[in-house]
Amino acid sequence: MQDITAIGEILIDLTQTGVSETGVPLYAANPGGAPANVVVAAARLGSKTAFIGKVGNDGFGAYLRRVLEDNGVDASGVQAGEEPTTMAVVSIDEAGERSFRFLRGADCEMTPEDVDEALARNSRILHFGSVSLTRGVARSATIFTARAAHRAGVLVSYDPNYRPALWRTMRDALEWMTLPLPLVDIIKLSEEELPLLTDTGDLEKGSRILEEGGVKLVMITLGARGAFCRWKGETFSVPSLPVKAADTNGAGDTFLGAVLSRLCRRGERPLEGLERPELEDILRYANRAAALTCSRSGAIPAMPTAEELEGERI
Repeated sequence: MQDITAIGEILIDLTQTGVSETGVPLYAANPGGAPANVVVAAARLGSKTAFIGKVGNDGFGAYLRRVLEDNGVDASGVQAGEEPTTMAVVSIDEAGERSFRFLRGADCEMTPEDVDEALARNSRILHFGSVSLTRGVARSATIFTARAAHRAGVLVSYDPNYRPALWRTMRDALEWMTLPLPLVDIIKLSEEELPLLTDTGDLEKGSRILEEGGVKLVMITLGARGAFCRWKGETFSVPSLPVKAADTNGAGDTFLGAVLSRLCRRGERPLEGLERPELEDILRYANRAAALTCSRSGAIPAMPTAEELEGERI
């Protein structure tokens, strides 16, 4: 059995690393894609993970499959399609904040027939994000898999990772980002995304709306202010750690991967018997993992291992 299986996009992050002597932007071809980032982060922290997705039948696709395997992620659910591997051009400003330009490709081709349903069913947690809900065929595959996992009693984790450029209209985004919520047990979203799902930016009220809709564990990342959590009707915040950000790309995915990894250490039913003191410790651990990722460049290449995280004191 897998601890965590993710479905969705895996892609090349063409990440700006600086400028040349003549002022030309320089980019590195880093592996990325939020769901893939989450399972790699969890695998580096000791979890048994798998990924379901689609890449191009090209050099970038072969590279991404190799990255998954090199990081201990089961890549048997990764298919090769006719379209080229998807890319995201990631530009970074002086504060380390990112802007994205997507060149969609093979990730949009994933169909329900491409999905290894047994892989999703035989996991403690299935994770997905909203990027794979932006196109029809991949949308069908993602929702099909989430429903199958939910019916099988697998915990479902969701990151409504809002990227405005990928949606035709705001109405489309709101409709499809909220549609899977009845299937979701665990959600990680940013403070900016909360109003999209709940029509309020108030952390207490918004998280309560999500909980009343059936989400068991609600985590809202607050950037430099840490994370807000709602669990069993209670709310609390865990502060972030001070760090000089080199690149924030992948920080939220590392945070979630660390949370899911620590939850899976608890056994077959990761949320059963979980109490606030233990959850606070898990979130502090996840904040440390995210801080280490922020201190380095790239998403997957910057993610810490369990040994590194245990030995590091930020």
